[in-house]
Amino acid sequence: MAQDGRALFEQHCASCHAVAADAPPTAGPNLRGVVGRPVGADPRFDYSPVLEQARRGGESWDVGRLVRFLEDPEEMYPGLWMGNNGLRAAAERIAVARFLEGQR
Repeated sequence: MAQDGRALFEQHCASCHAVAADAPPTAGPNLRGVVGRPVGADPRFDYSPVLEQARRGGESWDVGRLVRFLEDPEEMYPGLWMGNNGLRAAAERIAVARFLEGQR
């Protein structure tokens, strides 16, 4: 499943997000180590106010939160600046979240 997650990440996410260690943010924050990190916590990235609010509220990324987010980011965080409609297939969302979990 990790390989499927990598391919899906490359197809749907890599145009805006890096996962390489020490890669700078691009249109989106670097997602290396995102699982376990507070929402909106990469100090090198300018987050949407809704994600900054989530961080202040103590929210952190785990696999479950990522799976929900990948389904419909705007529904989960209204006002999000990210231009993405989400991944409709549950298996794809889980695969990407598990791939990101392995990027430490």
